Amino acid sequence: MREFLKAPGARTFGVVWMGQLVSNLGSAMTAFGLGIWVFVETGSATQLALIVLAARLPMLLVSPFAGALIDRWDRRWAMILADGGAAVGTLATVLLLVTGNLEIWHLYLTLSFSGLFSAFQFPAYSAATTLLVEPDHYARASGMVQLAGSIGQVAAPTIAAVVVVWSGLTILFVVDFVTFHVAVATLLRVRFPAAEPSKRIGRGVRGLLLEAKEGLNFVVEKRALLILMLSFVVVNFEFEFQGVLLITLLLYITSEQAAGIIVSIGAGGIVAGSLALTLWGGPKNRVRGIYLPILAMGVGLLLMGLRPSISLVVFGIVLMNATHPIAGGSSQSIWQSKVPPSLQGRVFAIRQISAISAAPIAFLLAGTLADRVFEPLMADATASLGAVIGSGPGRGIGLMFVLAGLFTVAIVAVAWNLPSIRNLETTVPDLEGESSPAARR
Repeated sequence: MREFLKAPGARTFGVVWMGQLVSNLGSAMTAFGLGIWVFVETGSATQLALIVLAARLPMLLVSPFAGALIDRWDRRWAMILADGGAAVGTLATVLLLVTGNLEIWHLYLTLSFSGLFSAFQFPAYSAATTLLVEPDHYARASGMVQLAGSIGQVAAPTIAAVVVVWSGLTILFVVDFVTFHVAVATLLRVRFPAAEPSKRIGRGVRGLLLEAKEGLNFVVEKRALLILMLSFVVVNFEFEFQGVLLITLLLYITSEQAAGIIVSIGAGGIVAGSLALTLWGGPKNRVRGIYLPILAMGVGLLLMGLRPSISLVVFGIVLMNATHPIAGGSSQSIWQSKVPPSLQGRVFAIRQISAISAAPIAFLLAGTLADRVFEPLMADATASLGAVIGSGPGRGIGLMFVLAGLFTVAIVAVAWNLPSIRNLETTVPDLEGESSPAARR
């Protein structure tokens, strides 16, 4: 860790990280408070899911263009655009709220607008980190980025719930708007090393699409990286899947208060895993650093559904959440080391599309399968199946967790038996110090 703090670019990265930490906390508080407000106003979980989808769908549509533009632009200004554009959407919501005009349909518009600019955030931040951090510290930097997000997940629900009860939703949106300004202010105070801009293939939308295709071609040609990306599609699906069904699973075996405590403990696992990666710096064998944690995540899912036991659920969710940052940080380190800086905006945008696309599928499938297939199946389970995981209310969802865990374990087994994955570090060599301007200083 001391070597990282003394490395060129570490101070700039730290300043940017602090600004993003503050912004993430504000956004997480607003998201939680908004969820409460929408459910109170409509009484509809479907309405809440559609609002989340309204924020994510523009990210899917804009990401290819965003990645191409990021590779053309200064990464710092791309991040400023992302934070500034999202702030405008938040400001519009604040104005509607304080004037008493906010309606549910307004949120579809304002959140979609913010989502357009959020499409720039992950690719630009990831590509900027490559410019600022030495290759040996990519995983540690990823741990810090994940730590910032996980702190928001732990702290935001408690703070937001208190604020909403005390003063309503307005204060949360004002705080969120201010935190965007903090992020922009920190970015304006620093300078990033210059990256070689991408070559423009054409003009207008067609030119951007052709440039975006270059990023996709790079991933497809590097077969091991394509398999790695698809592995994380599964991981992200499982994460979203358990997020949709976790509360329901818990409410079948414990009280609302205990369920809230367990969810907070699970979020603490993400903080612990992110902090461990930040201090440790990640495993030397980055491929094992990806697939062993994914294996542990599969085991965690299996344990959560195996029996209607609070202790098993707690152990499983902590195991799953604590190992997720290790897998993500090791993966991020590989991508940053093996993708040329002039392509990173486009390649990271493709990764963002693959990650986000898992969420709508999980939203649509999880509840439907639970209500129409697995809960009826396990209401009167066969003797053999019921003897393993039990039968009755909640056991259908438990079976879904067990099957999801087994599927994750199977994905790891298949991937590990592919020579291109086991030998990824050599089959797709690092860029020999050229991947980061920080490495050349």
